[in-house]
Amino acid sequence: MSKSASFTSANSVAAARSDITVAPARWRIYWTLTKPKVVALMLLTALVGMCLAQQAALPLQEVVLGLSGIGLMAGSAAAYNHLIDRRIDAIMARTYRRPLPSGEIQAYKVFAFATAIGIAGFATLYLGVNALTAWLTFASLLGYALVYTVYLKRATPQNIVIAGLAGAMPPLLGWTAITNELHGHAWLLVMIIFIWTPPHFWALAIHRKDDYAKADIPMLPVTHGVEYTKTSILLYTFLLAIVCLLPVLVGMSGVLYFVASTILSLGFIYSAWILKYRSDEQSAITTFKYSIYHLMMLFIALLLDHYFV
Repeated sequence: MSKSASFTSANSVAAARSDITVAPARWRIYWTLTKPKVVALMLLTALVGMCLAQQAALPLQEVVLGLSGIGLMAGSAAAYNHLIDRRIDAIMARTYRRPLPSGEIQAYKVFAFATAIGIAGFATLYLGVNALTAWLTFASLLGYALVYTVYLKRATPQNIVIAGLAGAMPPLLGWTAITNELHGHAWLLVMIIFIWTPPHFWALAIHRKDDYAKADIPMLPVTHGVEYTKTSILLYTFLLAIVCLLPVLVGMSGVLYFVASTILSLGFIYSAWILKYRSDEQSAITTFKYSIYHLMMLFIALLLDHYFV
């Protein structure tokens, strides 16, 4: 073989290897657009809603297709959020490396991707689960991607309080996927996440206050000050502790959940108290991180209590 042929062959192999390595990177960009960690937590709460909806074994089709459809539509809402907020994201230190502001992907591709997986998710729920779950999930998508991202986020410091209902819906969606009906117990699960959302997000807003101010987003720490926000977080943790006990009071859960809920709530209250009265530079982000584990462990406790108590 001549040197030139050998060189050409080497270049072809290198190009092939380059294509192989570039392809996953492209998929990782689309994966990032769906905010997979957020969606994973949402799917956990949806699964708990499914499990609490009945005592008998869960129907496999409704579980698989329900979680798939809810996950696709949640990912679609997240991708639309990336698209709508790309100007703000480019300003903020927390988000300027996201795919759109960093130039890794064009806006029209994000729109096409978000629309495609949204339609796929709706079709999966409508055809494979039931129409009620499909339309409720669609309403949640609109609530987050349009009502919150387009309007509320820029209009009022109570943005996350008002729009929290959209993000709190997954347990109800899981419940309706199994039963095809609305139920008061499912709404209690929604209420837990609804009350959990403000102290969770306000802790992050304190940590990123300068970012939000620079982007002209009226988050509570920007409009009312950090101390006011800390007080609000602390008060919400007390309210959340009460709401978290409602599943016990109505007979949904028993002693295991009661103990876990009490411990987790006391931990959240303590973290909020430290943030308010003994704060340092890391207190806000520590409270934010604790809130994530709080919700995750709370719903796992609901699940364990349902099956083992």
